[in-house]
Amino acid sequence: MRIVLDTNCLIQSIPKRSRFRAVWDSFLSGKNTLCVSNDIIEEYMEILQKLTDETTAALVIKTIIESPFVEFITPYYQFHLITNDPDDNKFVDCAVAAAARYVVTNDHHFDVLRLKSTFPTVEVINLVDFMELLKR
Repeated sequence: MRIVLDTNCLIQSIPKRSRFRAVWDSFLSGKNTLCVSNDIIEEYMEILQKLTDETTAALVIKTIIESPFVEFITPYYQFHLITNDPDDNKFVDCAVAAAARYVVTNDHHFDVLRLKSTFPTVEVINLVDFMELLKR
């Protein structure tokens, strides 16, 4: 399954003792394909550096970049579907361009996508529900 992982969910899934670790492991093992754009990688790096240190952030990014189960996507169109936090649109645009099954996020700004029934459709799932999917 192809997914786009919002930064908040990535951060929660990395620690080995996290209850969400299965999300991180799912694309390291090839169960899922993580779809990212350059903008997403830049945001991951920026937030990881703030929350950890430069070495840890670089290691996480290197792991993502070198994984054979990560696909780099170049969105050529911006849909501007999220107006309350336009910075979140990078995840939506990547999901559309990648034909991803889900954007995994706990961010309430993505709720607007659940209300839209027009093109492009992007399915949003929170981290807890995605974990339930992984268990099946």
